[in-house]
Amino acid sequence: MKYLYTLLIAVFTINASAQIPAGYYDHATGTGYELKTQLKRIINNIDDPEISNTVEEEHDPQTYNSLDPFNATYERDFYYEASGSNTILDMYSENPSGADPYNFTPTSDECGNFSSEGDCYNKEHVIPQSVFNSQSPMYSDAHHLIPADGRVNGFRGNNPFGRVDDSQLVNQSGISNPTQNGSKLGDNLNSGYSAGYSNTVFEPIDEFKGDIARIYFYFVTRYEDQIASWDAYPMFDGSSDKAIADPFLNILITWHQMDPVSQKEIDRNNNIYYNHQNNRNPFVDHPEFVTLIWDPTPDTEAPTNPTNLVASNPTDNSIDLTWTASTDNVAVSSYDIYVDGTNTYNSPSTSFTATGLSPNTTYCFMVKAKDASGNESDFSNQACEMTTNNGSSGGDIDLFFSEYIEGSGSNKALEIANFTGAAVNLSAYTIKLNFNGGSSWGPALTFPNGATIANEDVYVVANGGSTVCTDEYDYLNNDMTSFNGNDAIGLFKNDVLLDIIGVFQDDANYAQNTTLVRKPTIDRPTTIFDINEWDAFPSNNCDDLGNHTQTLSTQEFSLNELKLYPNPFKNELHIALVNPIETKVELFNVIGSKVLSKTITRSETLKTSNLTSGVYILRVTQGNTTLSKKLIKN
Repeated sequence: MKYLYTLLIAVFTINASAQIPAGYYDHATGTGYELKTQLKRIINNIDDPEISNTVEEEHDPQTYNSLDPFNATYERDFYYEASGSNTILDMYSENPSGADPYNFTPTSDECGNFSSEGDCYNKEHVIPQSVFNSQSPMYSDAHHLIPADGRVNGFRGNNPFGRVDDSQLVNQSGISNPTQNGSKLGDNLNSGYSAGYSNTVFEPIDEFKGDIARIYFYFVTRYEDQIASWDAYPMFDGSSDKAIADPFLNILITWHQMDPVSQKEIDRNNNIYYNHQNNRNPFVDHPEFVTLIWDPTPDTEAPTNPTNLVASNPTDNSIDLTWTASTDNVAVSSYDIYVDGTNTYNSPSTSFTATGLSPNTTYCFMVKAKDASGNESDFSNQACEMTTNNGSSGGDIDLFFSEYIEGSGSNKALEIANFTGAAVNLSAYTIKLNFNGGSSWGPALTFPNGATIANEDVYVVANGGSTVCTDEYDYLNNDMTSFNGNDAIGLFKNDVLLDIIGVFQDDANYAQNTTLVRKPTIDRPTTIFDINEWDAFPSNNCDDLGNHTQTLSTQEFSLNELKLYPNPFKNELHIALVNPIETKVELFNVIGSKVLSKTITRSETLKTSNLTSGVYILRVTQGNTTLSKKLIKN
């Protein structure tokens, strides 16, 4: 089945190079409430004479209505759904691990009137506007205004954020509790880290608890001078320094540690700074500021050691790792992965694929857990695995480009084929373009979440303005298909070049106004472009788009004094040596595991009845010469 996704990320997200301006936090040198005041001076809207020789750029407050186009442009779901870039990212309705219960279209689904959840979205003041009497600039400060389902916004009301006791949920008409994405309203759970308060609170889902916490830390810092007069709000304590009342400080610090800063928050912080109101949330840029300011008894307890580390599924350049999670008194934030004793990778989850490895090499791995305060566990057990040696530069059995259309106007498409013997998820794959013979590849262009190619099927990426063969498209992306007939196109796996159309750093036309179809005898990718591997057709020809034929040789093949047959094979594989010569024969399955190895000096018949049907790679070595061949067992 094919799925059509449309993505125009480049228009709506800030350039990936955007980052914290150099020198922005040069004057944030203190600790405790002194640091908080220093941050206030950096992010406020007053030119502070105490901050000199700095890049301080004053907070430029915008109007409340200016948030409507900002939300429509920048508050989109680029993170959880393949087609989500055309929908509003709402913390109160987003389902991070599956389909959303409903979606909002920017602008057209914005409203002020609603009766049920899912009707429309509006602007939610994370710190209720009743707290500060709807005064500016708090009223329109984008850092604490988020798009939210109107009914859930009303459901939350002016209640503080907290940890809901599931036995004390609140009932209201027109909405379920919990809401459709799991947010809740009810009495605070007066125990554990949320002890000390028992009235009604609102609790978002775990995915966004850290986001809410960091919004509060920003707000009480940015408005430090005013906040002492807002003590009627249960979350505030009437002071200018600590500002946040217990137990809410405990709740927010715990949420901040449990849910580390996400890419969504980083992008939002950049968009607010560069494209809207010219100031930043320091606690997104520097999460450690929270502990430096508010935690008088910092966390010193290390996580437990990770256990059951397993290394598996080796390829020429990668090994998969899995392990059992560590526990911590607050929360584990990430895991450091050591390769042969060197800290090399970091993972937020308990699985990881180590990439960039060398073929035919044994690697030993260990893992350490870390928490948000920097406490680190001891090492896990050691797990070692050897990469395969299928000849990564010579073309492993993997995905490859099978068709290329460079037609008139926007009629541009790329087809990728899968003849590996199993379905392949595209999460590890990207496409890069080398425009006009430039010195480097362009940005990596990814596929939608969950995009997969079934075995012996293809996946078609096309330009959004294309008008030919539209029934065959799986994914529309103008960035991936902005090529011309002189631009090289690379298919990458784990950022390693796998297959190429055209010649890198060469702007000569090789396929202008041309359709190219990979010959059926080509069974693997290659990093060296050979036009002889392709059949050429006129412009806009797409007779073969949406399917690809691969013809494997069933004839004998030779390596010096060796012949092998048949292919495809069933229960026997015949290896004929014309003259006695030492020959090493190895057979690998599609994930790179060796299933057969034998050294022979005369003709032999290998019994293969114990092998399952599928694709195999045969590697034959005589002296210093090695040949790999793709075989199929019926």
